[in-house]
Amino acid sequence: MSHQSHPVFVSGVGMIPFTKPSATAPYDEMGAAAARMALADAGLAYEDIQQAYVGYVYGDSTSGQKALYKVGMTGIPVFNVNNNCSTGSTALFLARQAIASGALDCVLVLGFEQMSAGALGSIFQDRPSPFDAFDEVTDKLVGMPQIPLALRYFGGAGLAHMQKYGTPLDAFAKIRAKASRHAANNPLALFKQVVTADDVLNSTMIWPGVMTKLMACPPTCGAAAAVLVSESFAKSRGLNTSVYIAAQAMTTDTPATFESDDMMRVVGYDMSKAAAEQVYRQAGLGPEDLDVVELHDCFAHNELITYEALGLCPEGGADKFICDGDNTYGGKVVTNPSGGLLSKGHPLGATGLAQCFELTHQLRGSAGDRQVAGAQVALQHNLGLGGACVVTMYRAS
Repeated sequence: MSHQSHPVFVSGVGMIPFTKPSATAPYDEMGAAAARMALADAGLAYEDIQQAYVGYVYGDSTSGQKALYKVGMTGIPVFNVNNNCSTGSTALFLARQAIASGALDCVLVLGFEQMSAGALGSIFQDRPSPFDAFDEVTDKLVGMPQIPLALRYFGGAGLAHMQKYGTPLDAFAKIRAKASRHAANNPLALFKQVVTADDVLNSTMIWPGVMTKLMACPPTCGAAAAVLVSESFAKSRGLNTSVYIAAQAMTTDTPATFESDDMMRVVGYDMSKAAAEQVYRQAGLGPEDLDVVELHDCFAHNELITYEALGLCPEGGADKFICDGDNTYGGKVVTNPSGGLLSKGHPLGATGLAQCFELTHQLRGSAGDRQVAGAQVALQHNLGLGGACVVTMYRAS
């Protein structure tokens, strides 16, 4: 595979603190700040960058240029990327591919989001929605038209897991409580208050027996960035080569998403599983080799089913995995040491780069109070409905 002939290093990362929509700076200021931080971390100038890939979901075309023109105007190609919640890691995938192919040596990846308060919704009302087919299946399997769509999708997937494996509601509450304990050590997270599983169960019930308010991630604003470089460029400039991308895969939906009558598959279980399997195959490693994982916990329900999709535990084994403490410090693999989307926040375009930021610091050994002892192998999972899933493996070199 080409990624083996041209290794790709993460030489710089940057991230600004995530905020509520009411407290945000404009997207261009957030994006420029994160880009400058990643460049400073790499020890490079904007003039060194050959191309930039910029991800965001809610914004007009060429918002990427608007943000980067504050950093520099060197005439380089700037690509604007939009792939729902997997936008940031889709931009990362494109940048990594450009270097792995041998076409480029130094690329900037940026993700940002300036979100509005409230549930996600469609912007364009005068044309078909990309979610028409998803909604049709969800209406059939779940009903509950009074509940916002994203909650129906992921709550429906959690309910399917509960019905199939007898998973208790408490399992999702424990995931959210774990996220809060991790986020308490992350100065960049939106929610740093520690909550217990009981607190989560006692929060506002959004869907009786299926979901409480604290099991869902909040609308968030923020930005994060990374600088990717080739090995030859890194050596010629004396850059940090302590973290590299060992494998990466991106998947989209197959007919089974709509034909299997399974809400877990509607929300991307198959995409996640296929992408993870490709990555393990490319890297020659398995889930048992992972030290730390940042996965897409837009809802506690999605974190639980993703444990199984990524092979961190057997299918149907998520509740035991959680009860045994195998998803946190002292267990098998530390999941979402950043606090994840549930506690760190989920600015859609920035999420994939925020995961990259966290895992890069974990493998550098510079994650402070969140440090996973001796972390050598890290996995990133970023999912977008509609659909796309990107799984990336990083290793310490």
